[in-house]
Amino acid sequence: MTPGPDARPRSAPTRAVTPPGGTPEVREPAFLGTWNSAVTSYYVLLGATLLLVAIGLVMVLSSSSVESLAAGKSPYAVFFSQAQYALMGLPVLLVLSRVPVRLMRAAAWPLLGFAVVFQLLVFTPLGCGAGGNRNWVCVPGFTAQPSEAVKLALVVWLAAVLSRKLRLLHEWQHALVPAVPVAGVAIGVVLLGHDLGTAMVMVLLVAGAMFVAGVPLRIFAVAGAVAAAGVAALAIGSENRMARIMSWLSADCDVQNECYQTLHAGYGLATGGWSGVGLGQSAEKWSYLPAAHNDFIFAILGEELGMVGTLLVLALFALLAFAMVRIMRRHPDPFVKIATAAAFAWIVGQALVNIAVVIGLSPVIGVPLPLVSAGGSALIMTMAALGMLLSFARSEPGAAEALAARPSVVRRSLAVIGRTRG
Repeated sequence: MTPGPDARPRSAPTRAVTPPGGTPEVREPAFLGTWNSAVTSYYVLLGATLLLVAIGLVMVLSSSSVESLAAGKSPYAVFFSQAQYALMGLPVLLVLSRVPVRLMRAAAWPLLGFAVVFQLLVFTPLGCGAGGNRNWVCVPGFTAQPSEAVKLALVVWLAAVLSRKLRLLHEWQHALVPAVPVAGVAIGVVLLGHDLGTAMVMVLLVAGAMFVAGVPLRIFAVAGAVAAAGVAALAIGSENRMARIMSWLSADCDVQNECYQTLHAGYGLATGGWSGVGLGQSAEKWSYLPAAHNDFIFAILGEELGMVGTLLVLALFALLAFAMVRIMRRHPDPFVKIATAAAFAWIVGQALVNIAVVIGLSPVIGVPLPLVSAGGSALIMTMAALGMLLSFARSEPGAAEALAARPSVVRRSLAVIGRTRG
């Protein structure tokens, strides 16, 4: 029998792949199946997320134990708290990974309304704060940071609104309304609590959603210029923020005040070298580096685990980015593409901002390292966002069928092993 035009040698078998937006069959070598299978996005997202959470728990324990002892508490106090939040975030991640896309789209407006009302509670007697920020809701036995919920709600809402107006986004009225005014309100209620760092991350989130939605670059540039002017005005209007910026730009900075954190973060990273001083052996966590288990945990990680540890964390965030980009490229639903882009700008963008602060490439901005820094609200909401992305990955073309077939694959493998032993 004469082989057809698509025949391939036995040494390089092929498999048919149907592209998300088309009908023609595309053939690719089967050995690429590991990275080009329908479930790659799902497993890469899940694996990178769980590894980052595990690394975060270890580093929170290491970086917080000394301060906890100094405060007269158990050395495991912060770790146990973070572990509880991780255990709460895990079922949230798993449940959202099974929620259909249509339900997420339908929940956009109620979710945003609830998040904004929740954020407004910080301006009631229930609100509390520290370091000049009033961005928490505190009741006996319960504290929460509503701005983290606003981020997730904004991701879903922007995706729902922009995906319905794709054909109209070339007109500036439709590109800006209602997305920019409503997002501005959501960001504004966060700014009222003086949390500029979180607000800047939310601006990145909005920019990511609008860019992937296809908003024309001229409109995008105007909106970006307005946002940059607003951030500059807020920075100029605050002595504390201007002091941080000027100390970052100055070659002669007071290392006992404005540059203290950055200096000691650099000490930690430099001391770590390639392999680190050893887990638990950090010197900077002995009350030298403020916020060692929060915003500056990356410095303690670099000190104890060295360049190897920091590169591992960067690689895991790169894997998250790879999986998110893959979902955007493969999924046919515009809602999914836009929501994934917004989540990408939030999680990966915030990670880059945090790391840039720690290594001195940016003035000090109070944002944590996602999934790694201590903080219950941030951890749970980030895991919720990644659970939503897992749901998107499950609905990629061919992914649901591939995941449903996994049990049968396992059974066949066990059968093969049994026959081999026999």
